[in-house]
Amino acid sequence: KMAAAAGAAAAAGLWSEVNRCGQNGDFARALKSVNKILQINKDDVTALQCKVVCLIQNGNFKEALGVINTHTKVLTSDAIAFEKAYCEYRLNRIESALKTIQSASQQTDKLKELYGQVLYRLERYDDCLAAYRDLIRNSQDEYEEERKTNFSAVVAAQSTWEKVVPEDLGLREATYELCYNSACALIGQGKLHEAMKKLQKAEELCRQSLSEDSDATEEDIEAELAIIHGQMAYIMQLQGRTEDALQLYNQIIKLKPTDVGLLAVIANNIITINKDQNVFDSKKKVKLTNAEGVEHKLSKKQLQAIEFNKALLAMYTNQADQCRKLSASLQSQSPEHLLPVLIQAAQLCREKQHAKAVGLLQDFAEQHPASAAEIKLTMAQLKIAQGSVTKACMILRSIEELQHKPGMVSALVTMYSHEEDIDSAIEVFTQAIQWYQQHQASQTRGANPKSPVHLSLIREAANFKLKHGRKKEAISDLEELWKQNPKDVHTLAQLISAYSLVDPEKAKVLSKHLPSSDTMSLKVDVDALENSQGAMYVRKKAGKLTGDNQQKEQGQGEVKKKKKKKKGKLPKNYDPKVTPDPERWLPMRERSYYRGRKKGKKKDQVGKGTQGSTTTGSSELDASRTASSPPTSPRPGSGAAVSATSNIIPPRHQKPAGAPATKKKQQQKKKKGAKGGW
Repeated sequence: KMAAAAGAAAAAGLWSEVNRCGQNGDFARALKSVNKILQINKDDVTALQCKVVCLIQNGNFKEALGVINTHTKVLTSDAIAFEKAYCEYRLNRIESALKTIQSASQQTDKLKELYGQVLYRLERYDDCLAAYRDLIRNSQDEYEEERKTNFSAVVAAQSTWEKVVPEDLGLREATYELCYNSACALIGQGKLHEAMKKLQKAEELCRQSLSEDSDATEEDIEAELAIIHGQMAYIMQLQGRTEDALQLYNQIIKLKPTDVGLLAVIANNIITINKDQNVFDSKKKVKLTNAEGVEHKLSKKQLQAIEFNKALLAMYTNQADQCRKLSASLQSQSPEHLLPVLIQAAQLCREKQHAKAVGLLQDFAEQHPASAAEIKLTMAQLKIAQGSVTKACMILRSIEELQHKPGMVSALVTMYSHEEDIDSAIEVFTQAIQWYQQHQASQTRGANPKSPVHLSLIREAANFKLKHGRKKEAISDLEELWKQNPKDVHTLAQLISAYSLVDPEKAKVLSKHLPSSDTMSLKVDVDALENSQGAMYVRKKAGKLTGDNQQKEQGQGEVKKKKKKKKGKLPKNYDPKVTPDPERWLPMRERSYYRGRKKGKKKDQVGKGTQGSTTTGSSELDASRTASSPPTSPRPGSGAAVSATSNIIPPRHQKPAGAPATKKKQQQKKKKGAKGGW
């Protein structure tokens, strides 16, 4: 009895210690006291629950879950359901956490909060929204702002990843978190300008909020703002301001934020800006996307985009095996996704295996008809690259859902014209026009109004036929256009022009429908037109011409004045009494009195030599005189060295001018000397 009483007293003291440590937040000391209590009574339910809580507060989630699982008989699922689900959630066992929450008999407010977080991580956004609506409606405590923030985060995720138009939540955006989530929702809708304004407001609110905290430094503020700046850079990138975006991305990386998810997203976006350029920087940045825990911080679509970019980077860096491995892995994860197949085809094209690439795309198109149109467009592009334009046209015409599109019609007509296949080009126009006729007839129940696209196609077909000499076929199209709009003077003029080459009488009849010149007078401000800059230039030019004409008309009866010729300049020694030499225009050697040069002068001169060479006297060429004379140092300014500017060696690589022997001696002396050097 005395031992039991002593044990009870010790336990009471330990419990008071646990209570005091818990209130002070010292869970490490509390855990020690709880362990002592469990030594006294190992199946104490309260002590086990306290131990689990202390371990969770200390971040030891794995150990806490181990305590729960080893004491399942004592710790029932209802008593410890929240703690167990929370440990599983923090250990990224999201599916297990969901099962634990759903198996609990009583759904407490804490479990409902955790349930919303679990659904968000599982990307079940509709269920998550319903859970948070219920929480906000039925809860009134100090955590209301956090619930609204989480609610807005779910709406933003739906807008971004599922392209759902977000509902107006009516939330007052008093915090920077709410502003940030609202901006993300706007980005998902493509409203980039409005989103940027929201982010600027979020930045301002964040600075105000953190400046009120006396312990917060400028570095802490910048670290908190990193995610906001990251979204700003993303908007700049979407707007095409890649240089500004890149600068902001690099500023965030220099801050070394602890959020591995943020770093991974920024690194991925820099890689997309670099593309096939600056691959060395991209290979460094890709390491940030492989950091531990990234897969738990990002959504599935974000992770998938990062893997796609890794495969593309491997292709750009000529890592063919790595590219094939990554794209094959992506295809196995998402068999219906188009991008992995396109990457594989691109890699095959880089290896000059175009036929194999086309075969790969053909197989995928047959297996996935929903993506057939995009695949066939890629196949056509490959055929054009190979020079098989006709085969490319056949592939494009097999895409039934795009045959009538103006862009497709334009591409096919251009390609057929390049191949000089005018009949096929006209057939493309005809099929597209027929499609619009059938489609509009079914919609308008027999009425025959033409849509602007339909009329545009008919006009383009008529112009094409006229250009290539198919006037009779063009006439029927032009008549159809004129019938739709009898007031269209331009179409009527084209029709008359076409008939004038085929049936002149019909052209005359149609010309009666042309409006008279009086009705076609345009309301033009003549004064304003004459005072315009172009008209002033034309008027000045015309004025000069008319002035010249008037002078010519006035001088028709007068005799034209002859222009005075200037007297030629005479030589200084000109003597008018002496008759000029008649052969003065001939070169000296060709004149009759030329006798040649007198010989015998300059006997010391050595032969002619090459042009520009210097001649030296015989005394300078006498070796007997120079051999005995002592060598003299070159005079200043003498040509002692030859420079060749085209072969200048950079200073760091320039060899010394001294002899090799002296160089070796200098090196030996240096070795014996000081240890320092470059």
